[in-house]
Amino acid sequence: MHNDYKLTSGAVILAALLLAATDSHAQNKLETPDFWLESGQKSLAAAERLRPNEGYAKNVILFVGDGMGISTITAARILEGQAKVGNRGGEENSLSFEQLPYLALSKTYSVNQQTADSAPTMTAIISGVKTNDGELSVGMQVARKEKSAEVINVYQVKTLIEQAEEHGLSTGIVSTARITHATPAVCYAHISERDWESDAQMPADATVKDIASQLIDFPYGNGLEVALGGGRSMFLPNTMPDPEDAGKFGGRKDGQNLTQKWLDHYPHSIYVYDKAGFEAIDPKHTDHLLGLFERSHMEYEYDRASDTAGEPSLTEMTATAIDILAKNKKGYVLMVEAGRIDHAHHAGNAYRALTDTVELSNAVRKALEKTHSKDTLIVVTADHSHTFTIAGYPERGNPIMGLVKHPGSDTFALDQNGLPYTTLGYANGPGYRGPNARPDLAAINTAHPDFLQEASIPLENETHAAEDVAIFASGPKAHLFHGVQEQSYIYQVMANALRFKPGL
Repeated sequence: MHNDYKLTSGAVILAALLLAATDSHAQNKLETPDFWLESGQKSLAAAERLRPNEGYAKNVILFVGDGMGISTITAARILEGQAKVGNRGGEENSLSFEQLPYLALSKTYSVNQQTADSAPTMTAIISGVKTNDGELSVGMQVARKEKSAEVINVYQVKTLIEQAEEHGLSTGIVSTARITHATPAVCYAHISERDWESDAQMPADATVKDIASQLIDFPYGNGLEVALGGGRSMFLPNTMPDPEDAGKFGGRKDGQNLTQKWLDHYPHSIYVYDKAGFEAIDPKHTDHLLGLFERSHMEYEYDRASDTAGEPSLTEMTATAIDILAKNKKGYVLMVEAGRIDHAHHAGNAYRALTDTVELSNAVRKALEKTHSKDTLIVVTADHSHTFTIAGYPERGNPIMGLVKHPGSDTFALDQNGLPYTTLGYANGPGYRGPNARPDLAAINTAHPDFLQEASIPLENETHAAEDVAIFASGPKAHLFHGVQEQSYIYQVMANALRFKPGL
């Protein structure tokens, strides 16, 4: 990605749409005191009609927006709203999961870090136990990079996915990241180092299995029914050509083809690697589905259409996963991760982070359409936040990807050096331009998908942030999400909804 994009280098459709269509003066709507009072009365009446679902859940769907802090949700809401015809300015829009009736906040610190990574945060969410950074579904007693399977087995903590399989439910994981990456891997793997995704990353004297092998050799119930995402190189031997990328090979050194092992292990199983294979799936006749659509992470939603072999969207993967899992009359547990929100933020690239957040909203909407709140608990949350900011007093309807204009002004707001600045930015990251060398952004298309928002502190990669993240929920026991909770509480509600005994 490049930092600067001239307006004359070719306008992006969305940028043009936002710049042309979001003039708050042209779209003035009478938001008089009566408007707000009437709107508030409608919201109050809806709240008074709300009744907690005290029943138990047959199904649980957990959506995780990796790195989706509250500022990310706000900016994505506005971005989506500004692309809609007839919106006042985008701010009044709501993402699908923002309309869920119950809400809480989650404390994201880990046992050993104030600002955590995805390994301990997802461990807390899916097992109810907080642990150290970099470690997957093991207790804090385990030292990072512990190589002994015996030690790992002593201190491993059981996940909701494993409990579901023990109770005869179907299970699935969906991610736009590698399915061996921290967030999805926490659901099925127990290991002291999140980077040990295949045998190629393992120490030679380690006795614990690599993450990809743990997915294939999953010992609970009849195994995962659905695993969809990226990470194909972790499953193929380094002697095997990649089916999509010419001249590339698998990454495993042990000679194992784990995709074939999946097919050999499970009856009525399928392995797919491209959009054509995905679209040919018949859920009625598929009991175990493995889909690996990239050698590493899947494409960002914005870039997906240009993928060589094509790949499904997060929404499409979610829909197919539900169709396969719903065949089980006992129910299912499904984890869906929008994994690349996090990666775009690390790159200082707000556009891709926000469009992937909008796609997560689309996936939640599809899940709501395909399920019923009577028997399905849907939880939408994040593992952690990022140093992503929305600032500068822009007027109502100002393009969220654009430069700040104050209300009533025809010119951009200026900093102390007389230069304009964007609404969106980062506290740190690769978008740093120098303390006294800010560019004149008036001549740059800040809405270009490759534009990197400015950062205050120069870092190769932008970092996570430590503030609380949101939890949205609907369905059985959703009302138990309230107040400010430890992140491990999310597991407690899901387990309670399924009538599972915590940790067993």
